[in-house]
Amino acid sequence: MSILVVGVSHHSAPVELLERLALDGDQVEKLVQAVQTVDHVRESTVLATCNRVEIYTEVDRFHGSVEAICQALCDLSGEATDEVVPHLYVHYDDGAVSHLFHVAAGLDSMVVGEGQILSQARESLRLGQELGTVGPALNAAFQQALRVAKRTHTETDIDHAAPSLVSVSLDRAGEWLGGLEGRRAVVVGAGSMAGLAVATLIRAGVRDVVVLNRTEDKGARLAAAHGARSAPVSALAAEVAQADLLLSCTGAVGTVIDASVLEQAWRASDGVRRAVVDLALPHDVDPAVGDLPGVRLIGLRRLAEELGDDTEAGAGMVDVIGVRRIVSEEIRAFLDARRVASVTPTVVALRSMATDVVDAELTRLDGRLSGLDPVVRTEVEQALRRVAQKLLHQPTVRVKELASRAGVVSYAEALAELFALDPQAVEAVTSAEAARAAETDPEGGLS
Repeated sequence: MSILVVGVSHHSAPVELLERLALDGDQVEKLVQAVQTVDHVRESTVLATCNRVEIYTEVDRFHGSVEAICQALCDLSGEATDEVVPHLYVHYDDGAVSHLFHVAAGLDSMVVGEGQILSQARESLRLGQELGTVGPALNAAFQQALRVAKRTHTETDIDHAAPSLVSVSLDRAGEWLGGLEGRRAVVVGAGSMAGLAVATLIRAGVRDVVVLNRTEDKGARLAAAHGARSAPVSALAAEVAQADLLLSCTGAVGTVIDASVLEQAWRASDGVRRAVVDLALPHDVDPAVGDLPGVRLIGLRRLAEELGDDTEAGAGMVDVIGVRRIVSEEIRAFLDARRVASVTPTVVALRSMATDVVDAELTRLDGRLSGLDPVVRTEVEQALRRVAQKLLHQPTVRVKELASRAGVVSYAEALAELFALDPQAVEAVTSAEAARAAETDPEGGLS
């Protein structure tokens, strides 16, 4: 069994395609369920963010799985396969684990080190657990990736120096407006991104922040938590007319804010600069807003163009080298441990076979020498078991040492072949180990 990742992100696709592939909560769940029905897929979950859709699976074969998983994504999004395939990337086995660790640590983000990806990766794991599609392989990989990401936040200054997409976009807005202090802002949406935006605006000295959301209670709770105001979505035009900055991140499908609404609201204030920040995918704001006089539209596409490939520059003072070192260390440790664990069922099956051989010989001895003195019989049994243990000790130690080395040789298969182990016995141990792991750490103790 091996981990397979099939994905598309801002690294591989234009924003226009990412917008068309963007999935809401129900669609993400449907995609996980669709992928789980693919032949050769044993486990699955989906990591969907504003700039990536990645399908994580455990498969028993590579060929055929990639094509079927890609087709599931295209079927759900309604996109043609030939439009999507050129922008897909695929990571397999060790490469898949490495990619997941880099993603969770924020090293693969549009802005290196942005912290929201950690909660998004945790949500991906939670979804798979709730749907019952995440098993021992993905659970172990995601749990360790989350722990590694936490370690990078603890041991580096990534939390302080690495701005999120929200802070980067608001920096751009502040440059256009001549600063944010004393301004008025409207935030549309009430999710985690909106919450971060409200908090960032208030810290920047914005004197009036109003939150608008389709579900008014949720918007009111968010506003109250940060000392902001709330208003119904129907008040958008009136609130925007008094605002210098509009930020939208609703996660809705389709345009939420039409250019005509903003044009009408700002008609009487020619010459006044305003900024519109659109962090939704698909976009919330009509792109024509960017053509309005005095208005600067800042969206994911603009951010991608400005940051370009120089993501480390966007990370400011983050010790990116230190974060990469931590992640590399953890990847090596995890892969070594996984390779060692892969031979454990075979070693257990080998020792079980040896025990069966000793037991059979003792039974034969009892039949031939039924009058054997019990003390002598005990000594003979202990001697046989010691001989078996000593004969197996060095091979089992060495096979674990060899298994920790990356390579094409499967030492577990070699051991099983040399000793003619029953495949069903190895599989039984593997299943028992997997069940024990799931019972021991179903949630990973993560808050």
